[in-house]
Amino acid sequence: MSVNPGARGGHGGDGHAVVIGSSLAGMAAARALSPHMRKVTIIERDRLTVEPSWRRGVAQARHAHNLMAAGHQGLEQLFPGITDELLTAGMVRVRMPEDMLLLAPGGWMSRFETDLAMLTGTRDVIDAVVRQRLRSDPKVEFVEEHEALGLQSGRGDTVTGVWVRGRDGETRTGWGEKYLIDADFVVDATGRKSKAPQWLEDLGYERPRESVVDAKTAYATSIYEPPAGHAADWSCMLLMASADIPRQGILNPIEGGRWMVSVSASGGDRPPTDHEGLLRAAGTLRDPVLRDVIESATPLEPVHGSGRTENRWRHYEKLSRWPDGFLVIGDAFGGFNPSYGQGMSVAVLCAQVLSDRLAAHGTHIGLAGRLRKAFARTMTPAWQLATGMDFSYPWVYEVTRPDAVTRIGKRYVDRLTAAAVTDQHAALLMLQHTQLLASPAAMFRPRVIAAALRGPSGPGPAGPPSNTHGSGARHTHPAGLSATRIRGLAAHRSPRPTAPAPEQVPSTTAPGAPGTPLHNTRRTP
Repeated sequence: MSVNPGARGGHGGDGHAVVIGSSLAGMAAARALSPHMRKVTIIERDRLTVEPSWRRGVAQARHAHNLMAAGHQGLEQLFPGITDELLTAGMVRVRMPEDMLLLAPGGWMSRFETDLAMLTGTRDVIDAVVRQRLRSDPKVEFVEEHEALGLQSGRGDTVTGVWVRGRDGETRTGWGEKYLIDADFVVDATGRKSKAPQWLEDLGYERPRESVVDAKTAYATSIYEPPAGHAADWSCMLLMASADIPRQGILNPIEGGRWMVSVSASGGDRPPTDHEGLLRAAGTLRDPVLRDVIESATPLEPVHGSGRTENRWRHYEKLSRWPDGFLVIGDAFGGFNPSYGQGMSVAVLCAQVLSDRLAAHGTHIGLAGRLRKAFARTMTPAWQLATGMDFSYPWVYEVTRPDAVTRIGKRYVDRLTAAAVTDQHAALLMLQHTQLLASPAAMFRPRVIAAALRGPSGPGPAGPPSNTHGSGARHTHPAGLSATRIRGLAAHRSPRPTAPAPEQVPSTTAPGAPGTPLHNTRRTP
């Protein structure tokens, strides 16, 4: 049995926050709370390690993870200096689209210089670095191998604690007796399997309605050692799916100079979970370049599969009654199809909102209800992007019929995506959009509208824009030539576009607000 003595009682009174789950969402929330609370306790079901290591409770942990530009910028604001720590731990900065072979739905994207960059690496490294920063905070404690069982209600509409139990190998169930941790503020960050709807119902509140858009996407992922002498003018590869070929491939650089390769399929198909099958699946993508690259690479791990990838929004912001002192964050509130890599970044953005609202309000009292709506506004751009892409598939469209506004908005974005293949201004805006940096208003600037109406100005690159890989590659570089040197030799770069600086999110447009093309998705009671 693993029990932190400080966790049992003694936490009453103002200023004690409990965060359920040490996901990135939970840890970011704990960091946001720490300056404003006397103590922050993080309840975690798993055993935590100091070094990066896989744990069962992290959804999609075996698969590719990106911190989008908005995500790592937000994390830097919460944890000053953490970007350098992540890079030291092995994460890789990928400039977009300069360092990428990006096959967008409309075709190959040209590569050019921008100020955009994402961080790629394993989820294990991200969590370990953030966890170590929190462990250095004297206000924060981790209570490991404990699970939350429910909430304790107080007078009026309030939550005053969390019922938990710890692991006990000497009992028949493997769990000890439940006990109460008193708290003034409770945050649920337990992800897609959150039991918050049931906990609320147990206290006499309504369960939230849910919006679900499910492309039935499944993943298969493994880690590879690049071939000996590998040299390339790119570091990352993303071959996106299209309506007629609903399969996607990703190659991300990760710590140790390795590659994490994922292949996904939508519509109910599941990629094989063996290395020969994964190679065959890579050959069914819209271009064979990923298969060609990993064909001579060395697999370092088994192939891992995953299949729970639906977009699911629990509409806590719509409930008329809400207990003060309770908040839901991250995938427990809104989860997105991981194909688009937004989950971690949205969680960080919501933690920023929590931090800002606590600082402005001066107290956590009376804040939880308003934070639900603020989180909903923050999640909206990512929801629109993820579900808009998934509505390209007929099996999604038939089950979850979008409303007329959404259909018109999707046609507009599809035209803009097609124009981005030959129009750098449109391309930059689409990249800012996917990196959660573009405001909704930016999508309707006159020049952007003109690009969408005009469409592509001609054919884009016929193959991967690379001198080292793809059908048009010049295989003249000696083995071992550094990627930096090859990058300098590459002839595909275009001048830097003179586009306006990205407008920052969170958006101030709420779901359902006028002017916002929000999807009229299926709702389950």
